[in-house]
Amino acid sequence: MRYMGPFPAKSTVEMASEINMPGPVCLIENSDQELVVKQEALDILSAIKQPVVVVAIVGLYRTGKSYLMNKLAGKQKGFPLGSTVQSHTKGIWMWCVPHPEKKEHTLVLLDTEGLGDVEKGDNQNDCWIFALAVLLSSTFIYNSIGIINQQAMDQLHHTLLRKSVSELRFHVCPNLQYQFNLMSLQISISASTFFVWTLRDFSLELEINGKPVTPDEYLENSLALIKDKTPKNLNESRKCIRKFFPEKKCFVFDRPADKTYLSKLETITEGDLSKEFVEQVGEFTSYIFSSAKVKTLSGGLKVDGPRLQSLVVTYVNAIRSGELPCMENAVLALAQIENSAAVQKAIEHYEEQIKQKVQLPTETLQELLDFLRPIEREALEVFMKNSFKDVDQMFQKELKDLLDARQDAVVKKNIDVSSAHCSDLLQDIFGPLEEEVKQGTFSKPGGYFLFLQRKQELEKKYNQAPGKGLQAEKMLKAYFESKEGVAATLLKMDQSLTEKEKEIEVERIKAEAAEAANRELKEMQTMQAQMMEEKEKSHREHVRQLAEKMQQEQRQFMAEQQNLLFLKLQEQERLLKEGFEKESRKLQEEIEKIKSSSSSCTIL
Repeated sequence: MRYMGPFPAKSTVEMASEINMPGPVCLIENSDQELVVKQEALDILSAIKQPVVVVAIVGLYRTGKSYLMNKLAGKQKGFPLGSTVQSHTKGIWMWCVPHPEKKEHTLVLLDTEGLGDVEKGDNQNDCWIFALAVLLSSTFIYNSIGIINQQAMDQLHHTLLRKSVSELRFHVCPNLQYQFNLMSLQISISASTFFVWTLRDFSLELEINGKPVTPDEYLENSLALIKDKTPKNLNESRKCIRKFFPEKKCFVFDRPADKTYLSKLETITEGDLSKEFVEQVGEFTSYIFSSAKVKTLSGGLKVDGPRLQSLVVTYVNAIRSGELPCMENAVLALAQIENSAAVQKAIEHYEEQIKQKVQLPTETLQELLDFLRPIEREALEVFMKNSFKDVDQMFQKELKDLLDARQDAVVKKNIDVSSAHCSDLLQDIFGPLEEEVKQGTFSKPGGYFLFLQRKQELEKKYNQAPGKGLQAEKMLKAYFESKEGVAATLLKMDQSLTEKEKEIEVERIKAEAAEAANRELKEMQTMQAQMMEEKEKSHREHVRQLAEKMQQEQRQFMAEQQNLLFLKLQEQERLLKEGFEKESRKLQEEIEKIKSSSSSCTIL
C-alpha cells in the first residue's frame, strides 16, 4: 500500500472534535485493481475524538445506495447518484457528520462502489469492498432490488460472503498456505455488526399465507430453512446469512417516482416523490439514527476517529499483503498503538503533576516519597483508562520501569537541589569567618576557642535557616571537613593551651567526626529502606489496579459471551421449530463451548 505507519493530522486539518464535512471524501480508492487509503480522509478521522457510529452500505451498482446515504447525512445530494448505467462510486467514500440524536457522537457514513459492475472485468474488487464494509461498520446495510428470493440470497452468499473468503485466501495471494476459519470471522462480525437489508422497488404485498407481516417477519420467513433440499445445498445461503448476521432488520421501499424523475433525485422535491417512498425513507433514517450503535471492538472498546483510522489502514494492509483482514489482528495492532500512547499519556501526567505539586528540595526523603506516591497512582490510572489488551502486561511493565526511572530522577534532583542550595548558604554564612581567618583575627593566644565560638554561632544560624532540604547535615559536615586544616592550624598556634589540652581537643574533634559519620551511615540506611518500601508499595498498587482492570475486562467478556449465547439459543430454538434437529445438535456444540469459556473465565 502507498500509505503506511502513523498518521499525524496536518495542521491545516486541525478542527473541532465535532466534524461537519460539507461533503464526502474518498476513504479507500479502488484504482487499477489496487486499494489506496487516502490521506485526506485519514486526517479527518484523526481529528474525531468522539465515539463513532459507522454505517456502511453495499449492494449491486445502480440500486440507489447513495440516495439513502445522502438522506442519512441530512442532505439532498453529496454522495454521487449518477443517472446512467455506469457505477459512480469507486472504492469507499466517507462522510462524517454530527450524530443527529446522540450527543457528542459522530456519524460516519461509508458509501461503497456498486458490486457487479461490468466495467471492472472481474469481481475481485467486490470481495475487497464487501469485506472492508463489514469489518469497518457497526451497522451494515445490504441494498438490493425487488424481493428476497433464492437468487437474492445466493447472490449475497456466493458473490459476497463465500467469494470474499475464497478470493481473499487464494486470489489475492495464490500461494498462501493457511486455513481460514469461517466461524472465527463470523463471530468477530456478529459480535459487533448489525445487519440491515433494504429492498428497493418492492412491489409485493407483505403477506405470508394471507396474513400481513412486517418487513422483519418477511426477512425471517425468507431465511427459514427448507426441508426439501432439491436442488442440493438450497439452505446453504440461508445458513450462512443467519450465522454471519444473527441480528437483522429489514426495510422495504416502493419505487420512488416515475421513470422520468429517477435521474433527477438530487434536484426534485419530496412532493414529486411517492408518498409511500418518502415515509419509508423517513422510517429507515429514523431507525438508523436511534438504533445504530457505536462501533465497538471486543472487550467493549468504543471506537473513535483515530481508532477507526488505524482499523482502515490495518485492514487494507492485510488485504494488499494477501492476509485475511481479521478483526482480532486489527484489534491487536490497534492495541499496540493505543497502549504505547497510554504509556506516554501516563508519563506526561506524572511529569506535569510533578511540576505542579512538588517543590524541591524537601526536608526529608519520606516527604518527597509521600508526594510522589499519589502522583504515580494517578499516572497508573491514566494508563489503565487508556490501555486495552495489554498482553502479558508488556506495556504496564514498560510504564513501571519508566515511572521507577522518573522517581529515581526526582529523588536525585531533590538531592542536587538541596546540595546546591546548602552550598550557597554555607558560603553566605561562613564566608565572613573565612575572611577573618585570612586576616589573622584568630592567630593569637585564645584565638582557637574564639574561632570555635564564632563557628558555633554561625552553625546555629545555618541550622535555623529554612528550606535547606535533606542534604543540610551532610553538606555542613562536608564543609567542616574541608576546613579541618584551618582549625588544626589555629589549635596548634594557640600558645595559651598546653600540649595536653591540645591533645584532648584533637580527640574531641575525632569523636565528633565519628559520631557524624555514624549518623550519616544510619541516614543512608534509612533512606535505602524507605526506597525499598516505596518500591514495594508501588508494586502492590500496580497489582491492585491490574486486578481491578482484569475484573472489569472479565465482566465485559462475560457480557459479550452472554449476548452471543443468547443469539445462539435463539437460532437453536428456531432450528427446532423448523424441524432441523441435526443442525440444532451441531449448534449445541457451539453453545457448550461458549458456556465452557464463560465458566473458565468465572473460575479465573
